[in-house]
Amino acid sequence: MRIRSVVSALALVLGALFAPGFGVFSSATDAQAATKISHATATSMFREVGITWSSSGGCSDRNNPTCTSFEQLNLATAQGAQTLKRATGCALNITGGTETGHASGTYSHWNGYKLDYSKNTCVTSYIKNVFSYIGLRGDGAPQYKSGSGNIYADEGSHWDVLYYNCGGC
Repeated sequence: MRIRSVVSALALVLGALFAPGFGVFSSATDAQAATKISHATATSMFREVGITWSSSGGCSDRNNPTCTSFEQLNLATAQGAQTLKRATGCALNITGGTETGHASGTYSHWNGYKLDYSKNTCVTSYIKNVFSYIGLRGDGAPQYKSGSGNIYADEGSHWDVLYYNCGGC
């Protein structure tokens, strides 16, 4: 009986140490382990809950900055959008996905971690009243953090959202 308790405790400790994104042995390379989905899969997921999308160029080419593409979007990011839509009940329109033209970095649009949303009173009110204000981003954008850890930045004309996870899906 005592050995089983020790083994169980050891398993819990090792699980905490090596859990992606949480443990002390985690690294930024964990970001590359995300499940990627196609543009078609993402649009199907968005349609399922009533999320719309638009682009200034009326296109979905990932290599064209005037398009809105979801090619290589992280599954958790698409699920996070669904979670936001379900939680708010607000109209949700995506204006930026994985297309080129956004800032680079590990947790970037190109790498599938971010979506841009049109601003409207409903979405803005929900974010500011439900999530925690965490200060200004380096570029001066006010940031709000959801309970699940995702970051919502008010870029003036739109919301720039960083999804570390699906938001409690």
